[in-house]
Amino acid sequence: MSRKIFVNLPVKNLEASLGFFQSLGFSFNPQYSDSSASCMIVSDDIFVMLLNETRFQTFTPKPLCNAHTHTEMLLCLSCDSHNEVDDIVAKAVAAGGHTYNDPQDHGFMYAHGFQDLDGHIWELVFMAPPL
Repeated sequence: MSRKIFVNLPVKNLEASLGFFQSLGFSFNPQYSDSSASCMIVSDDIFVMLLNETRFQTFTPKPLCNAHTHTEMLLCLSCDSHNEVDDIVAKAVAAGGHTYNDPQDHGFMYAHGFQDLDGHIWELVFMAPPL
């Protein structure tokens, strides 16, 4: 059986977050979405549950982290090309996100990333195929 991963992220404004990620080309599964949460489809086996902070708080006894001032985790997605990395970062910035560092070109790997509207860090990498 192939495992699926559901990453859960708290968001302050669900509608704004939906618009942000739709502008990056992501779609959402309405079957697992309602007024307090939405299921973003990353791939056949990867999903991100965007939950408003009130709904997210029902899943944990711990206080929420302010991702604008603290790092809770790094989300890293692979891309098919150097250009795709740059394209997604450019779309994220145009939609209100921010870059947090400069692109990194290690020859075998190219990486860049952005912070979404809630400060969550999304890294994007293109790994050159083996010779």
